[in-house]
Amino acid sequence: MIRVCLYKNNEGYIDRYSIKGHAGHDVKGQDIVCAGVSVLAQTALISLVKICGIKEDEVHYIIDEDEGILDVTLPDLDMDIRNKTEIVLKTLEIGIISIVENYPEYVTLIYREV
Repeated sequence: MIRVCLYKNNEGYIDRYSIKGHAGHDVKGQDIVCAGVSVLAQTALISLVKICGIKEDEVHYIIDEDEGILDVTLPDLDMDIRNKTEIVLKTLEIGIISIVENYPEYVTLIYREV
């Protein structure tokens, strides 16, 4: 099962997201659930740099393909960049919710406060 955790600060902004595990919906290379979550999570990470303008070396992330881990933590941001990141990360959230609704036995979504 894939576990997605979105970490929100006291203002409600997403400061971190963590994806862990494998869906087990199908064999490796043919698992549409795993592929869907991976595409959303990786696109969000790339968009934080290319669209939001965060410097790549300022985004802290861990990737472990064998364990199915992608953990992304944002640095302190000014409000202009923060608003852009929130659009990207809310889009990630909406996509994950859609996958959870369609494949609840393979993906869970958890919210944490930081």
